[in-house]
Amino acid sequence: MPDRIEKLGHSVVQHGKANDRVYLMKLARCDLPHIQDDLKSLAEKHHYSKIFCKVPAWARKSFEKKGFEKEAEIPAYYQGRTDLIFYSQFLDENRKSPDPEQEKRMEKVFGLVKKKEPVSSTETDSFHMRPLSEDNAKDLAELYRQVFDSYPFPIFDPDYLTDTMKSHVDYFGAFDSERLIAASSAEQERTAYSVEMTDFATLPDFRGRGLATSLLRVMEDVMKEKGMMTAYTIARAMSLGMNITFARSGYAYSGTLVNNTQISGNIESMNVWYKSLRSM
Repeated sequence: MPDRIEKLGHSVVQHGKANDRVYLMKLARCDLPHIQDDLKSLAEKHHYSKIFCKVPAWARKSFEKKGFEKEAEIPAYYQGRTDLIFYSQFLDENRKSPDPEQEKRMEKVFGLVKKKEPVSSTETDSFHMRPLSEDNAKDLAELYRQVFDSYPFPIFDPDYLTDTMKSHVDYFGAFDSERLIAASSAEQERTAYSVEMTDFATLPDFRGRGLATSLLRVMEDVMKEKGMMTAYTIARAMSLGMNITFARSGYAYSGTLVNNTQISGNIESMNVWYKSLRSM
């Protein structure tokens, strides 16, 4: 069962056993300075092992005073001016330590990032990339079901996808003739003029052809036209392909969220990458 999203004071949090954490998704200024204590009380009540927070830079001192540790930062996230900081507090020391295999994998990721050249667009010329509509929701949910065993948000549900299309998410697809073979999403925080490039998935038979890179190019063009200033992603640290895709597309690495997100049944560390769309 996916973690639930609800209000904590005037702020928005996601929490549950799937990710074994409390995630402060949107901080309301009026909830300071007590929000940190409220987050900890919620985490202790449900025996979660991590508190993860998305915080504007103006709240930096308040969170650091309460013992929260910075894991990553995105410059100029809010309206192209104010930075975003990802803060965490670990309630279980075991969760604070990266898995040794993940650390080795991450070292390999950065080694390959320095060497690997971008995928040529000619490898995807035979496929059609375009934004998706509500008519594609069932096919999109089925693609995600085929790619992921589990996911932090209910992307296997066509109704959820349709609802998010209506509110703040643009989905994109790669097609082999009429068949949807890869997809991604652009989750916009429109008041901030920032967008998360996420939910990349490619069917196994079509991997290694640069579809994620091609989708990302289309997404960037559309998001820039919509006025988004900053793009970012939170990529699985263990995924060579996705980290290389963003690094070679001009994104800067800004930190690792340790043991942060449950994907396909395991809690994984995530790398944060960002890019200014104004410079494109």
